[in-house]
Amino acid sequence: MRSTKDRVRNLCARPMVLTIAAMTMAWMIGVTVAARQQPASSAKAPMAEEAFKNIQALKCISVDDFMQTMGIMSAALGFDCQECHVGAGTDQVKWEFDTPRKRTARKMVEMVTAINRDNFNGRQVVTCWSCHRGRDKPVVTPSLATVYGTPVLESDDVIGQAPGMSPAEQILDKYIQAVGGAQKLASLTSMTAKGSTLGFRGFGGGGEVELYAKAPDQRATRVHYQDPDRGDVNRTFDGRAGWLKTPLTVLPEYALTGGELDGAKLDAQLMFPGQIKQTLTGWRVGNPITIDKRSNLTVQGNGPRGLVATLYFDRETGLLTRLVRYARTPIGRAPTQVDFSDYRDVDGIKIPFRWTTAWLDGLDTYELKEVKLNVPVDAAKFGRPSMAKP
Repeated sequence: MRSTKDRVRNLCARPMVLTIAAMTMAWMIGVTVAARQQPASSAKAPMAEEAFKNIQALKCISVDDFMQTMGIMSAALGFDCQECHVGAGTDQVKWEFDTPRKRTARKMVEMVTAINRDNFNGRQVVTCWSCHRGRDKPVVTPSLATVYGTPVLESDDVIGQAPGMSPAEQILDKYIQAVGGAQKLASLTSMTAKGSTLGFRGFGGGGEVELYAKAPDQRATRVHYQDPDRGDVNRTFDGRAGWLKTPLTVLPEYALTGGELDGAKLDAQLMFPGQIKQTLTGWRVGNPITIDKRSNLTVQGNGPRGLVATLYFDRETGLLTRLVRYARTPIGRAPTQVDFSDYRDVDGIKIPFRWTTAWLDGLDTYELKEVKLNVPVDAAKFGRPSMAKP
C-alpha cells in the first residue's frame, strides 16, 4: 500500500483532485500546483502538511513557503508566534492547537482568495498587508494627521520601465566595472570570509560569522554562538539544493524547496558579480530612489517561479547598495532585503565588508574582518548543515 506521504504528494500533483484549500492557493498564485516544478533534488522534501500537524488552509506548499507565509501573517498583524499558538488559560505554545485566532486566520485566507479570484482574475492584488498594516484590526477611518501630513511613499513590488532612464545593461556594466572589471571578475572562482554578527531585538550579537562561496552558484553562511543553548545558524546552497538550520524555532532544520530555494540560488550567483546579467531575465529600470541620502538607480529582473528581485546601484559609484528579492507565497510576496556597504579592495576586487539582512523573521548585520579570494573550499561546506563539517 502507498504511504501517507505518497498519497499526499500524489494529491498535490493532480490539479483535478485538489482539495478546496489547495485550489484556493492555486487561484492566488495564478497557476495550478502541478505547474510549480520543483528541482529534482527536492522531489522527496515534505509538504507543509507532512512536516506540521493540523494544517488545513495551506496544504500542498513547501515547508519554506509555509514558514514565509507565517512570517507574512505575523508582520501584517504585528504578532509574534505565541499570540496565535497559545490557547486560552495557558502560557505554553502548542503549535497544532486550534485557537480562535488560527480559525479566524483560515477564514481570512479564504476571504482574500475569493476577493482576488472574483475581482482580479486570480492575481494576487489584495493580501493581509493590504488592510492590516501591522495591526490586528484594520484601520477603517482616515487619520487627519495622515491626510495632511507628509505622505509615506512606498514603491510597488513589481516595477515597469521608467521613461528616460538608462538601459539596464548600461547600469549593470557600470557595476561590473566599479567592482573590478569584467576581466578581473572572470578570474574569481571562490571566496571565504570571517567576521561577526551584531544581532537584533534581544536575540543578541557576538556570533562568529563564516561565509563561503564557490562559482557559479554555491554559498554557505554559518553563525556560531558561544552559548550552547542558542546553537548555530546555517544557510547552505550547493547549486541545486538548499537547507536552513536555525535554533529556537518550530522546525530547527529543513530543506529549501520553494521560493527560498530560488532566493538562495540568486544570493549565491550574486557573490560573483561578473555573471550578474545572467542571474535574472526581463531587466527593467525604474525611477531612482534615495538610500542614506544618496541617489540610487533601480533595476529589477525576474527569476523562476515568480521570483522578483530589485537591485539598487549608487548613481555615482555604480556599486550595489541594496538587494530586495520577493518570493511568492499563498498570501502574498515575502521580501528579503540585503544592504551592502563598506566596500574594500581585496586583490583588485571591491567587496562589501558590511551586510545587513532583513527578512520576515529577523534582521542581522554581518561585519566582515577577513576576506580571501580564489582559495580552496571543501564541498561539504555547501551540503546539509547537520552533515557539513564545522
